[in-house]
Parts: sequence; C-alpha cells; structure tokens
Amino acid sequence: MATSGGGNYRNGTHKSSMKVDRSLSLNSNPKSSVKSKSLPSSGPRRNSTGSLAGGAAKDNAGVPGRVRVAVRLRPRNAEELVEDADFADCVELQPELKRLKLRKNNWDSDTYEFDEVLTEFASQKRVYEVVAKPVVESVLDGYNGTIMAYGQTGTGKTYTLGRLGEEDTAARGIMVRAMEDILADVSLETDSVSVSYLQLYMETIQDLLDPANDNIPIVEDPKTGDVSVPGATLVEIRDQHSFVELLRLGEAHRFAANTKLNTESSRSHAILMVHVKRSVKARDSAFSSENGNSPHMKTLKPSLVRKGKLVVVDLAGSERIDKSGSEGHTLEEAKSINLSLSALGKCINALAENSAHVPVRDSKLTRLLKDSFGGTARTSLVITIGPSPRHRGETASTIMFGQRAMKVENMLKLKEEFDYKSLARRLDIQLDKLIAEHERQQKAFEDEIERINVEAQNRISEFESNHADALEKERLKYQKDYMDSIKKLEEQLVKNQQKNGSEKVPVGLREDGSALTSNTESSKVSAAEEVAELKKLLQKENLLRKTAEEEVNNLKSQIAQWKRSEASGNSEILKLRKMLEDEASQKEKLEGEIAILQSQLLQLSFDADETTRRLDRGGSGKVPSGLDSLISQVKHHQQDSGNGEKASIAKLFEQVGLQKILSLLEAEDADVRIHAVKVVANLAAEEMNQEKIVEAGGLTSLLMLLRNSEDETIHRVAAGAIANLAMNETNQELIMSQGGIALLSMTAANAEDPQTLRMVAGAIANLCGNDKLQMKLRSEGGIKALLGMVRCRHADVLAQVARGIANFAKCESRAATQGTKTGRSLLIEDGALPWIVQNANNEASPIRRHIELALCHLAQHEANAKDMISGGALWELVRISRDCAREDIRTLSHRTLTSSPTFQAEMRRLRIGH
Repeated sequence: MATSGGGNYRNGTHKSSMKVDRSLSLNSNPKSSVKSKSLPSSGPRRNSTGSLAGGAAKDNAGVPGRVRVAVRLRPRNAEELVEDADFADCVELQPELKRLKLRKNNWDSDTYEFDEVLTEFASQKRVYEVVAKPVVESVLDGYNGTIMAYGQTGTGKTYTLGRLGEEDTAARGIMVRAMEDILADVSLETDSVSVSYLQLYMETIQDLLDPANDNIPIVEDPKTGDVSVPGATLVEIRDQHSFVELLRLGEAHRFAANTKLNTESSRSHAILMVHVKRSVKARDSAFSSENGNSPHMKTLKPSLVRKGKLVVVDLAGSERIDKSGSEGHTLEEAKSINLSLSALGKCINALAENSAHVPVRDSKLTRLLKDSFGGTARTSLVITIGPSPRHRGETASTIMFGQRAMKVENMLKLKEEFDYKSLARRLDIQLDKLIAEHERQQKAFEDEIERINVEAQNRISEFESNHADALEKERLKYQKDYMDSIKKLEEQLVKNQQKNGSEKVPVGLREDGSALTSNTESSKVSAAEEVAELKKLLQKENLLRKTAEEEVNNLKSQIAQWKRSEASGNSEILKLRKMLEDEASQKEKLEGEIAILQSQLLQLSFDADETTRRLDRGGSGKVPSGLDSLISQVKHHQQDSGNGEKASIAKLFEQVGLQKILSLLEAEDADVRIHAVKVVANLAAEEMNQEKIVEAGGLTSLLMLLRNSEDETIHRVAAGAIANLAMNETNQELIMSQGGIALLSMTAANAEDPQTLRMVAGAIANLCGNDKLQMKLRSEGGIKALLGMVRCRHADVLAQVARGIANFAKCESRAATQGTKTGRSLLIEDGALPWIVQNANNEASPIRRHIELALCHLAQHEANAKDMISGGALWELVRISRDCAREDIRTLSHRTLTSSPTFQAEMRRLRIGH
C-alpha cells in the first residue's frame, strides 16, 4: 500500500547514481560478526535489566550489536512542488559524510550523524542492501532480526518496506527482496520458510491472512521472556509468487483512510514475521538415550537446527490532528497510533539513558518489539522524512527518535537446538529394520530346523526298511540252505539204508564162513566211509552255521550302529529344539527391548515438544488420537496457549484428519461445534485446503449449520468459511446449487452483529463476480440481501456490500458488451441506484472506490442512462471523471461519458463542460 507521499517512488523513475559499497552497510560483514557463538564480547552488557527483554536469564553468551539507523528522504510530491515552490527544503543531506543538516532558519542549522543517509534519488535496491540485507544474512545464520520503518505519515514507509513492484521490478520493497534472498539461500528439501502477517489496530492484534482471527493474544515465556503470537496463521512458503500473493492478500485486509496528509494513510502497524528453520551438520558431540542399559542402542549424532526469525515492521505514520484533519473514527485511530508510537519512544528513551525501568507493557507494540530493542535481535531502523519546511517539527521529532535508537545496544544470540524429531524418526526407521531382520533370520532358522528334522526322519526310515529287508533275505537264504542240507542227508541216509539192506540177504545164504567175514569187513569199510562222509557234512554244516552266526552278529552290530546313529540323530534334534527354544527366548527378550526403545521414542518426542515450546513458545504440540482427545483439542484450539499444549491448525489437520474435524460440526456440545467450525474456517482460508474440504462434504456441513444453528458465532464463522470457499468458481456453482444464496440471505436478515453481516456480505460479494450466476443470484434474493445489510451502517459491512454491487455491475457490463444482456440493469430494477448515488462520495476509501467502479460499469450500458440521469448519477460520474484519486477509474468514467449519446445530450442541456 504505497503512500501518496512516495508518488515519485511509485513510478520507479529514480535510480541510484552511486555504486553499492558493502563497507557502507549498516551491519558490515555480518557473517564474521555473528557466525560464531564464541566471539569475544566488547564488555559487559549495559544495564541488562533496562532492556525491552526485561532482564530474562540467558543460557548462552551473546554478541553485542547496536541498533543501526538509516535516514531516507522522499522527494517533494505534487502538492509540495506547488505550495513550497518559494521555500528551500528543511533538510540538507551529506550522504558521503553520513550527515544530515536540519535548518532552523536561513542562517542556522543542526547537524546529525547516522549510519547511512539516503537521498531522494536512492533506489529501492540501494536501500535494501544497506538497511536490510545484513539483517537477512544474520537471520539465515540462525539469529533473530528486525527491520522497521518510522516516520511521519506520507513519507514513504510502506513504499520502502511493502512495495510489491509488479509493474516495475526495480520498485520492489524490502519485504519482497528479503524473501527473494531467503529462498535463494535455503534448500526446500531440508529447510523450511514460513510467514505470519499481522496488524496492530486500535491495540488489537489481527491476522491479515485470516480476518476472522481478529483478537490474537501475546504469549510470553515466564522463564526466557520470549514473546510469541501462537494464534497467528503460519503459512509455509515454497516460492516467491505465493509470498507475493500473501502480501497482496494481507494488504487488502489492512486498514487505511484518506487524510489531508495522505490519501491512503495506514491506520495500523503491519508486522511481517518470517520464520527460517535450517538444518546444519551435526557436531562431534554424541547423543545417547537416558536408558543406556540396552546393548542394542547405538550412539547417534543428531543434526542441529538453527531457527532465525525476521520481523519487518511497517509502523503507521505519526500525525498531528490539526494537519491531517482526522475526525470521527479516523480521529480515534490517530489517537491510538500516536499513543503506541509514544510508548515506543518512551522505551527507546529509557534504553538510551540506561534507565533501570523500561515501560514495556504500556502498549502491545512495545511488547511485540521486546526482542528488537535491547533484546537478542539484530535491528535496523530506517526513518523516513519529507523535505517540506511546513512539517519541520515532525521531521525534527523523527530525527531525534533515530538518534536515540542509535544508542540502544542488543545482545545477539544464535538460535540453535538439536533436531530431536528427526532423531526420533531415524530411531523409528532403525527399529523397523532391526525387527524385520530379526523376523527374517528367525524364519530362516525355523525353516532350516524343519529341513534337518525331515531329512533325519527320512534317513532313519530308509535305513530301518533296508535293514529289515536284508535280515529277511539272509534268514530265508540260510533257512533254505539248511533245509537243502537236511534233505540231502535224509536222501543219503535212505540210500545207505537201502544199500545195506539189500546186501544182507546174499551174505546170509552163504555157507562159507570166509565169504561172510569178507562181506562184513566190506560193510565196515563202507560204514566207515559213510561215517567219514557224514562227519565232513557235519563239519561243513557247522562252518555254514558259524558263518551264518557271524553274518547275523555282523548284521546285529550294524543294527546297533544304526541305532547309535539314530540316538545321535535324536540327540541332534534335541539340541536343535533346545536352540529353537533359546531363539524363542531371545526373541522375547528382543521384543522387550523393542518395547523399551519405543517408550524411549515417545519420551524423545515429548522432549522435542517440550524443547520447542520452551524455546519458541509457538511450536505445535502433540495431537492426541481418538474422538475424545480430538474434541478436547478442538475445544482448546483458540484459547491462550500459556499451558504449552496448543497445536497449530496445520498440525491438527495433518495428524487428526479432515473427516474427524468435519464430524465435530455435528457434535451435541455447542462449544465443540463453535471451535470445530473455527478450525474449518481457518483451513478454508488456504487455497490448497479448499478442494479437500469440499470433497469431504465440508461445504454441505457449513450450509447445514447456517440452516439449523441459532448460534450467532457459528453463523459468523461459517459464513466466513463459505466466503473463503466462494473465491473459487467451481465452489461458487456448488454453493448456488445447494441453496447457499437463500441461506446466506436468511442469515443476513436475522443477524445484527456487524462481523456476521460482514462475513455474509463478503460471501455474497464473491458470488456476484460469477457471470453464470447473475440471474439465479438475483432470483434467490442475493441483491436484496446485500441492500438489506446497509441497515448496519458499519464501514466494513458497507465496504463488502459495495464490492458485491461493483462485481455484479461489472459482470452485467461485460454481458452487455458481448450481446448476451439486454434491457436495464437488475441492480436498478431492485432499487440499488439511490444507495449507490448516495455513497458515491463516501469518506471510507474502500466504499467509495467500489461505488465509483459500479457507477462506471452501469453507465457503460446505454439502457441504464435515463435511470441514472433521473437518479442523479450523472453528476457523480462527472465528479469521478474530474476528481477521482485513481487514474484508471477517472479514465473509465471519462470514456463512458464521452461514448454515451444520452449522457452527452444531457450534459449539453445542463451546459456541463467535459
């Protein structure tokens, strides 16, 4: 939001004529001054109790660093070129000497020295490199840093810090350039960059990225004194384009007003917080578990994480009421701005004078800037002044503020810690690998035991079968041989008996005795031979029997040997079974150790969360599982997080899941429904979540809440969530198809709270911008609902109504140009023209700008000309073409008047020159 005082800056025509010399930078050589934690201190810190940090205990030595101050002069604007043409500038710059002379009169002046003096010709790049770049480099090294702009309203503070530079890249401000350097230096694979964008308006901290979050508390760590705003929306940045879009969104929500000194004067202090988290190589120090008894726990080296925070503060301009002409609500805003700046000035005075007491708690602004003045951050201050002698008093006050700030010394401290969560993940992965390896080895061992057992059983069975077959064969063989021998002996015996029997008869018949004796002797000889033969047979039989017995004994010995082998096999099987039992016991032991490791993992996670809360006071806590835990967490989602248990919305969304959050929209407990719909509204503010919410039925649930709930808070937050979803064209058609406009109209008719009406008007205004929904939106009462909300008369509500009318008129104008729309405007038919004419010159800039656009779009359609003339709109169009602050609207109004025959004829009749 560039100020009018920086009109010449806005055109981006001024270039720097001097080369950038790094030795002139506000914080020369920041790498060498803050890189090491062991740098020697120049002496004891002055009056440590008298700092905005409040004298909190410090854990590590710091590096002294004075607040650096640069002064920037803006060129004369169009008004000053005319009214001060005969007067010299009240200041004279000597940039080469880093001096500034403030003229008291034509012959006397006061001289002041600053760290850097920037003329009206200094480029935006030059300002960034000498004021902000050293601070950005310190933040990338793990320190906190602050860049702040202070000065009278209209002197170019917002231009210096927040200019987006879309038309002219050379005009980019400090915010855009700082993010470019940060994204170029970090690795998005291992590092993270996230931002919050806030405004301090009327002593209330509001979220510029989520307007519904309009009362954010400040949380202070009682031990360290660190200040944080954990309730603010934290958005992770992946590229420069998304950051610029966030800045544009934030600027659209920032309060501004038209004063005599500045047509778009900022009415709030804007605070951009950039959190940079970087992983660095682990040190030699090793980390081990508290329970060191387990032999399986290896010594691990956790990586270090450095957390730097960059705070860019665009202070609202100080102003004198008699010069700015503020009145009514604008006057109250000016009082609040001046009070907060006065409180900041008191703190700077106390620090510069080494006072024992610093009035930090006089304002939320000074509480937020505790770390920037007298704290642990590297701080650069740019004071902006104008050349006009009419404002010499305000210029002198600004210069003296910078002079006192230069006396404040901070103690820079490196923000670094162990990455406990990364270590826990590594331990978890290692555990999974060990368990998988153990299970694999266990299965392989069991398979081997089974194989050996089966092989042994097969071998034993095969041996027993072969042994039985061999015994049976030998038995049958010897039995057969034995029977054959017996049979032969019997046959031989029968033959001998027969032979002996046949010889007895002839011998007996002989009468000769000699012959008988001869036969008898022959018989004896034959019998002796028979007996000898029998003996041989018996001996042979005995040998066969002995051989058989030896064979049997041999077989028996083999059987015994096989039995011993079987016994040995059984013994081996018993040993294997014993080993299996030992392995089972070892497995149980390992499972017990694994359980211990898992408990240690849980403890590590708890320690990590505790450390994060202790150091940052803004980190995410544990997200319990289960419906009861979810309800408890959602109930405490937006409460003050002093108890250290508040989880961020992103963490809640990631770990709990969208379905569970949406299920709480139907909970019986009214408090649960209220907090659940707030969570959904915050999620819907981010474009990447909107599609998921719609697919999961979140839009239907929100519309159901509008239909069934009677709670005003639920209506307000649900309407805000629907307004966020209605920024998408696909979602707009879904809202209309589900009767959303009728529900929003009913809510608007029943609501009295201005914030609720603002949310409803914002949702309808978004729907008014869809060309396809014009007729349906009008037929379901959308236009009448918008006009009905003007009864509230609240500026924010009227601004949304005006925006909706402007969107509707723009769509109608486009349709008429394309030939798809004939006849006069639906806005005129529904009676919107009198209110449009009445508010065409409204004091509030947003209302006036939208109404002027609406009038121009209505006037482009010739069918509306007569109604606009009779309703007094012609005079407003003429005024707009002459006096409108915005050139594009003046041009559009002028082109519309000159191209319309009806308007031209009426202007000739009324003798209006154009």
